[in-house]
Amino acid sequence: MRQKILLGFLLSVASLAPVGSKAAENSGAFATVALPGNGLAQHDFLYAGESRQRRAFIVRKGKVVWSYDDPTGKGEISDAVLLSNGNLLLAHQFAIKLISPDKKTLWNLDAPRGTEIHTAMPIGGEHVLYVQNGDPALVRVVNFKTGETKKEFQVPVGNPKGVHGQFRHGRITSRGTLLLAHMDLKKVCEYDATGKEIRSWAAGNPWGVTPLKNGNILIVDRPSIREVTLQGDTVSAITPSTDAASYNMNSLQMAWRLPNGNTLVNNWFNEWSGKLDRTAPPIQAVEFTPDKKIVWALRSWEEPDLGPATTIQMLDEPDAPENVSFGDIK
Repeated sequence: MRQKILLGFLLSVASLAPVGSKAAENSGAFATVALPGNGLAQHDFLYAGESRQRRAFIVRKGKVVWSYDDPTGKGEISDAVLLSNGNLLLAHQFAIKLISPDKKTLWNLDAPRGTEIHTAMPIGGEHVLYVQNGDPALVRVVNFKTGETKKEFQVPVGNPKGVHGQFRHGRITSRGTLLLAHMDLKKVCEYDATGKEIRSWAAGNPWGVTPLKNGNILIVDRPSIREVTLQGDTVSAITPSTDAASYNMNSLQMAWRLPNGNTLVNNWFNEWSGKLDRTAPPIQAVEFTPDKKIVWALRSWEEPDLGPATTIQMLDEPDAPENVSFGDIK
């Protein structure tokens, strides 16, 4: 009996602890044990997410060293890429922005009325590829220094009028092609620079796709993450409902293969359909080893409040994501 009373007292104290503290890590329906890894200090990374606030953060050595807040804009940050020169490329539904380290807007492109832009990728020092949801849906490459459109082609959609549900994320491969997750066509496609479809992979609810150095791709199919060969064979799969059941990862968006061979997966919280339970806030990202062991789980909703997770870019090692080509554009 005394043990039960003591246990009840400890649980009640833990429930009052602030999120982010060791006690809070041991409270809540999905946080009954301390989270694996070193919290914010596990990696250096860029972090942004689809939320009511358009914010992005750079975390180094466990501290937020830079942040950007866009209170006057519209829409949600769906994509963010930190270039090697420190500039930040953002796609936030109704515009694309290039932000300098001192938070000046170097370039802005507004989405035309009735369209949305949820993904943008830098190419070299002066080009950006983006996908414009709409009727028709378009892939464009623009020179942001001159404003010239260098390439443009239409891509098919399942519902021309359902603009919001057409595309979220695309990525350029080392082959100089574009991987694009067709949400409303339930497939991922690879296109060359002329807009010709090279190949496709079936997917139940594709949200994100990431090219891998070995030539395979990672498909985030919302309930799972699959590594797939160009021929369509599944090499491996992570299903958080079973492989990380206690973390309640029910809204996957993107996944990345880290240099150490692990797979990082984020978990989004929808601020438009529910109120955040700060006594048991959701996990924002989880790192899996190849044998599906969880070595890091991120939960940071206070001090600092990173908000919902959509995209994370690892900064542990110097990188230049703009060093890609699309056809003859480099």
